[in-house]
Amino acid sequence: MNYKTLNLSKTYLITGAAGFIGYYLSKKLLEQGCQVVGIDNVNDYYDVKLKHTRLENLEPYENFTFIKVDISDKDIVMRTFKKHKPNVVVNLAAQAGVRYSIENPDVYIQSNIIGFYNILEACRLNPVDHLVYASSSSVYGANKKVPFEEADFVDNPLSLYASTKKSNELMAHTYSHLYKIPATGLRFFTVYGPMGRPDMAYFGFVNKYFNGESIKIFNNGDFENDLYRDFTYIDDIVEGIERLLSNPPKGEVQHKVFNIGNNSPEKLMVFIETLEKVLSEALDKQVQFEKIFEPIKPGDVPATYASTDELQKAVGFKPETTIEEGLQKFAAWYVNYYQVM
Repeated sequence: MNYKTLNLSKTYLITGAAGFIGYYLSKKLLEQGCQVVGIDNVNDYYDVKLKHTRLENLEPYENFTFIKVDISDKDIVMRTFKKHKPNVVVNLAAQAGVRYSIENPDVYIQSNIIGFYNILEACRLNPVDHLVYASSSSVYGANKKVPFEEADFVDNPLSLYASTKKSNELMAHTYSHLYKIPATGLRFFTVYGPMGRPDMAYFGFVNKYFNGESIKIFNNGDFENDLYRDFTYIDDIVEGIERLLSNPPKGEVQHKVFNIGNNSPEKLMVFIETLEKVLSEALDKQVQFEKIFEPIKPGDVPATYASTDELQKAVGFKPETTIEEGLQKFAAWYVNYYQVM
């Protein structure tokens, strides 16, 4: 394994910079002295205040430029590329959420398909050293073989969101082949941590606790045959992305897809009990969620977790944050940010 470290003289354009992963990646690059151009449309899919807080934390860096841009607006995307001439592009802007794609499909096509097409076109007309883009573990659909490997069959997505992410991989492959754009897709597995997305289950569980509401757990209350999930702490995700930035795919096919996950699945109930434990410590009182157990949802698979062998071979990436350590940091942040006791 021999990979290049970050090139500080390059300009990094990060879409979705006000988002969870985009914010942390921007911050990590800025701390090392990189020029970062962040773009985001700051939509209201979840609490906009949280997005503004992230941006406020990035504003003091002199090497940070923020532009409020919707990537589905091709003219503005083109002008932004032409003006800032990015060397490396990280496309993290997307409409996320599996269930929301049933309620509001239009926004997924607009952002994830048209928006990504605009980014590809901008990279074609303003050649870049590397395009890194967000895919998702949801492309694996109802695959039952675990751990999920990049070579697995992924042609049966179970949601429109997953379909858009699979489409992104196909589009990037085509553009890479036709126009020699070095491109890397990342299939993220349940990213969590401080300042995370409020629509994620762990965040929602804590919100419900403070609102005096019960939480719904879709595992039939069957602890022996509980669901297994791969939870990946934000710092580990950012470390993996950072290592890839200066290491575009080489050779005839300049397009590669990697899983980026923890490769260490946890039982859903262990995750919930750990969340109760760390919240109890943060509040200095006993916390127990009121739980309602419901049947497993159609389409839910018993276990989802990533094989990360390919990423480890490429750049030596191996997540190190335990679930307890990661949730501890989240609980401490939540109690402080929302001033709850």
